[in-house]
Amino acid sequence: MAQYLLSVHTGPDTSGNEMTPARIADMQAMEQEMKETGAWLFSGRLTGPDVATVVRAAADGETLTTDGPFIESKEHLGGFYIVEADDLDGALRWAGRTSAIIGQPIEVRPFWDTSS
Repeated sequence: MAQYLLSVHTGPDTSGNEMTPARIADMQAMEQEMKETGAWLFSGRLTGPDVATVVRAAADGETLTTDGPFIESKEHLGGFYIVEADDLDGALRWAGRTSAIIGQPIEVRPFWDTSS
């Protein structure tokens, strides 16, 4: 089985996409189904990009930190799932269900296969 990152993206205009009690219940039910089928490995919801800290290694060996997101953008990563699926189509089905519930786009990316 391959592992996939399902990235939940959000932006400044989320009107109509608020996480209502009904949407939260739908999300919890889907997550429970992910767990029962063995697809769910981990998930997380992130705070806003305004509280991000960027860390960079400088050429002189020092570490530099700056406030704010790495990239200034209207859209940002709001959360993610790490799932296991037989193939990309299986991961896309989970992403489609997630997108339908939360009303936001989901980016699907496979992890590198390091088994060989």
